[in-house]
Amino acid sequence: MQALVPTGYAGRIRWIGRVADRDTTLAAEPLQEVAVSYAGIAGEAHGGLTRPSCSRVVAQYPRGTEIRNVRQFSVLSAEDLAAIAAKMGLERIDPGWVGASLVVEGIPDFTHIPPSARLQGPDGVSLVVDMENRPCHLPARVIDAHAAGFGRRFKQAAEGRRGVTAWVEREGVLRVGEMLRLHIPDQPAWSELSRVRDATLT
Repeated sequence: MQALVPTGYAGRIRWIGRVADRDTTLAAEPLQEVAVSYAGIAGEAHGGLTRPSCSRVVAQYPRGTEIRNVRQFSVLSAEDLAAIAAKMGLERIDPGWVGASLVVEGIPDFTHIPPSARLQGPDGVSLVVDMENRPCHLPARVIDAHAAGFGRRFKQAAEGRRGVTAWVEREGVLRVGEMLRLHIPDQPAWSELSRVRDATLT
């Protein structure tokens, strides 16, 4: 029995980017196509099979612990980027300003697609969605370099719209203009999910 269900939803790749040196800048350079390996995009600061743990998983590991890298890609939707820009009072946000790896268009409520969903390209290249990417303050400096004074607005405006992180399940090539089909787990939501979430808020 199949565990992943192909859906009728697909997103067209509108932008591909690579952050070459995160210590220098979070800004991503645009690419028209890129070959991806199990380690992600070659020369990408977020690439690698493993990574040091960060604040997002501090409840699980001491900061700096070597863990599997499920954050090889930062994937956003064109629709979410437009909504963030509007909320910030900007005409647009360049994907490079927020360190995007991919921008896709056409999948509704993209930031909340299920963890473990797949985005699969025409040659079989597949990205596994880890989870929602929570907004942080890091893009502020890059945004301010292009739209002075607006960077501080990003974190709040991007809440629930920051896209997802993902990692490579099958190698292949990503190209601007091609489609990524959405496949989702054939699994209901956990019955205790609301209870656990409510407990963390009290």
